[in-house]
Amino acid sequence: MKISVYVASAFSKDHKGGNKAGVVFIENTLTNTQKMTIAKQLGYAETVFISESDIADYKLDYFTPEEEVDLCGHATIGFFVILMHLNKLFRNRYTIETNSGVLAITIKNDIIFMEQNKPIFYDVVSPNEFIDCFDIKAIDKKYPIQIVSTGLKDILIPIKSETRLHELQPNFEKIKEISKFYTVVGMHLYTFDDDRIICRNFAPLYDINEEAATGTSNGALACYLYQQQSLQRDVYVFEQGHSLHSPSEILVKLTTNKKNEIEKVYVGGKGYYCETKYLDVEHIE
Repeated sequence: MKISVYVASAFSKDHKGGNKAGVVFIENTLTNTQKMTIAKQLGYAETVFISESDIADYKLDYFTPEEEVDLCGHATIGFFVILMHLNKLFRNRYTIETNSGVLAITIKNDIIFMEQNKPIFYDVVSPNEFIDCFDIKAIDKKYPIQIVSTGLKDILIPIKSETRLHELQPNFEKIKEISKFYTVVGMHLYTFDDDRIICRNFAPLYDINEEAATGTSNGALACYLYQQQSLQRDVYVFEQGHSLHSPSEILVKLTTNKKNEIEKVYVGGKGYYCETKYLDVEHIE
């Protein structure tokens, strides 16, 4: 049996760059082992498997080459890019069932926004924890390093400048150890250059040394900047992927209540169809 795998790039800028994901529509039952093997064969950071849902428009399961994850922003955006490519988008609002819950998707002017969970703020971590991960002199100690989640937990690490950010030489084995210890997906590093916010993301625990665009990480970062640094914007624009020569742009919108508490988090971006691949799953156990 051959299956079709659509490939889309999500969070692209000017129809370039972005982060590729595999998109598989499940017509026959696939085991988790088969899904993992397909994800490993494709080699993208995440592959999303689409099936029917009793409680939403679609059910989405996300697999890295190493294991299943509860949520993935760029793979979700990639799925809706494929629906757009196949002329199967008929309205501007959908719901998806994920292991992180039922989330809303809204589409406006070809920008696909995905609802995230409300932020959860976890431990503040000492800069000294990262002494073997990269040059900790690059860490900006004006801001706390904190673990935050809007669906997946990341360690958010401020860096002094864009130059310092791109010069970093990460030790992925050490990053993997720290990620495992703190039960996080990885580390999301960020810096400012005037109004720009530039990021790098390391997730070697999930077999992703560095990722060109991460929706959930930047959703968490927007919440952190709003709550911990009082940085308020109508739309937060995050740049990522420069180090991988795949420049990406991730948009985040927050809605708040009268007490200035975050009520809703939406991560969005554009994308484009890349190609269709065909895999033989007969020999995948």
